[in-house]
Amino acid sequence: MSRGIQILKIDTLRFGSIDVQEDKIITFPNGIMGFDKAGKFILFPHKEGSPFYWLQSVDVGDLAFVVMSPMLVVPDYHLDIKEDALHDLGVADSSDLEVMCIVTIPRAHPEAMTINLLGPIIIATSRRVAVQVISDRDYSHQHPVVSME
Repeated sequence: MSRGIQILKIDTLRFGSIDVQEDKIITFPNGIMGFDKAGKFILFPHKEGSPFYWLQSVDVGDLAFVVMSPMLVVPDYHLDIKEDALHDLGVADSSDLEVMCIVTIPRAHPEAMTINLLGPIIIATSRRVAVQVISDRDYSHQHPVVSME
């Protein structure tokens, strides 16, 4: 006998009360840097056609990050994924991984938004497990998203 998909109701600051399928929750066994009380998140698009996603904490309703693929900003973005990160994700190789980076959008000047290329989030999509790592490449934690040239 199979059990049905469990729906959880979480209260959030930005989105109010939302229903979340338990099997859509992404677990961060090591948390996100600076936010160790939040270990479970959901990822959903900002809106149709947008490059941005929301990474909303299930544990802390007022904690949500805007994230996006670093490849949309730096097409040749490359990340060397270390063995310990693969171990934490429970995968043997990088074929099932998605990389997202946190975006900071200043309220007064949204055109000055930056992306943290130095501390990407790696998601093992099939296992719904993620880790944040520090890149050993020369990336910035405040790389401009929009070029002002």
